[in-house]
Amino acid sequence: MKRKPLFFLILAAVIAIAATTHDYFLLPESFFLHKGDKLNLHLIEGDEFSGQNELSFLHRKTTKFVLYQGSKKIDLSVLAKDSSKNLVDYNMDITGQALLDMNRSTEYSDASRDNFAEFLSNQGYDKLAEKVKTGNQFRLKEKHTRYLKTLVSVDNHDGNAYEKDLNDDFEIILKDNPYNKKYGDDMSARVKFKGKPAGNLKVNVYIKGLTGNVYPQTLTTDNRGEFTFTMSREGIYMLRAAIIVPTTDKDADFVSWWASFTFPFSSNDDALNTYKEFGFGNKH
Repeated sequence: MKRKPLFFLILAAVIAIAATTHDYFLLPESFFLHKGDKLNLHLIEGDEFSGQNELSFLHRKTTKFVLYQGSKKIDLSVLAKDSSKNLVDYNMDITGQALLDMNRSTEYSDASRDNFAEFLSNQGYDKLAEKVKTGNQFRLKEKHTRYLKTLVSVDNHDGNAYEKDLNDDFEIILKDNPYNKKYGDDMSARVKFKGKPAGNLKVNVYIKGLTGNVYPQTLTTDNRGEFTFTMSREGIYMLRAAIIVPTTDKDADFVSWWASFTFPFSSNDDALNTYKEFGFGNKH
């Protein structure tokens, strides 16, 4: 009986972490493929580009799962299996760039007032966090939707898949081709929300190197929804943005949209070989 309080404290901590862990991102086992190779893809959950858990596909939680390869648009949801941590096993038969796009259905979470206020503050919503913290509601419920992209290449880096506008409700779109960049070059992207530029929005840029270290940077979009960052080191890049607002909907107190885009930057295509080298994929 004496262990019960400790158990419930641990359980509460786990629930609090789960309630405020929103980052989902796609990672292929290899960003650099050859014609005829199998594309193996994983869905990772974790904060600040640190993998905490691998998730299964789950058709009931996925509203869109598409591969854009050359002029082809392939619905990967028909190939995905709910039970597998490898989301898809697809034969890449066209050379050049390929873009993968996944939309997740609306999910719900709840957290204590203090934990949710801290979460909002960490996302750059300081005024909203203060309002929550001084409110009289003990627990708050949030509903969130996620939009994820990743970019791979097959034999060469030709094509413009990187800049495809897919008309998702919330979307990060690259303006420059990351494969053409060199050390110290600037890289630009833009963010759209429901078809319009998402101006004055906080965007996180995370770089994960082969050492496993993550190098974060926080930027703000201009009135065109655009932002620029520097290609400062080799590794996997993740661009991530979130919009969080109060809602009068009966099923939640807040609604949020989350977008991520992962891609590699390397002077040598073999340098970024597998996602396991970056500390992912060893959770199961």
